[in-house]
Amino acid sequence: MIKFTKMHGLGNDYVYMDAISQKIEDESNLARFVSNRNFGIGSDGLILICKSEIADFKMRMFNSDGSEAEMCGNGIRCVGKFVYDKGLTNKTTVKIETLAGIKTLELNIKNNKVETVKVDMGEPILTPKEIPVIANNAPVTNLKIKAQDKEFTFTCISMGNPHAITIVDNVKDFDVEKYGKEIEIDPIFPKKTNVEFIQIIDDKNVKMRVWERGAGETLACGTGACATLVACCLNGHTKREATIELLGGNLYIQWNEKDNHIYMTGPAVTVFEGELQKEK
Repeated sequence: MIKFTKMHGLGNDYVYMDAISQKIEDESNLARFVSNRNFGIGSDGLILICKSEIADFKMRMFNSDGSEAEMCGNGIRCVGKFVYDKGLTNKTTVKIETLAGIKTLELNIKNNKVETVKVDMGEPILTPKEIPVIANNAPVTNLKIKAQDKEFTFTCISMGNPHAITIVDNVKDFDVEKYGKEIEIDPIFPKKTNVEFIQIIDDKNVKMRVWERGAGETLACGTGACATLVACCLNGHTKREATIELLGGNLYIQWNEKDNHIYMTGPAVTVFEGELQKEK
């Protein structure tokens, strides 16, 4: 038996497993299986909580297609809730190792459970080679890409994983799948990219839909919301703090001028728990 917990951050849902007390094997295939919404548990991917030599815990994240990703903003908030609610730690400030570096979480407790989490997402990466994107200038704020019948202007940023952000007139009616799946794999992005389609409401509010690399459109993307705020600031559309409205709910994002770090605050929710029967 493998114990699991289904959790979500603004509808960006993952299957979480304690890889400290139980042995998890063949992670990529397991991610594909549990993510299947017809034959598995149903999720945007699989997240493993592991031992770390350099932080309190280590997070490994796999997309629904089995590929391992660097980071997930919504996912890491749920990792914070998982380790506290399950008694793996009694700390309210927790450091989590990821492929995008160590992230610090501040856990907001209500009735002995984690309700919301503030995550120090670190500094945004603006250098083309490190994002990565094939471009000459930094920051990348005027990248033209043609997809299907449209040409888009992108701002490219990494929050430990690559993001390409573009403004559209009406995000609600925009065909995210039609354009997102083509832009994701454009050769200009050596490691593919997450694609954010955004609508500026005012200088403190932005609507966003996201086509996630390796997963398709999801209800929310924490790193994408962070990248969106940075893109909006770089282009003079918003202030350094804004509410990003996603399909699954809102995230409050701050770009701190003193330390240049991005801070993301949002909810983490446990849906249900269960056990997977190992095949004999």
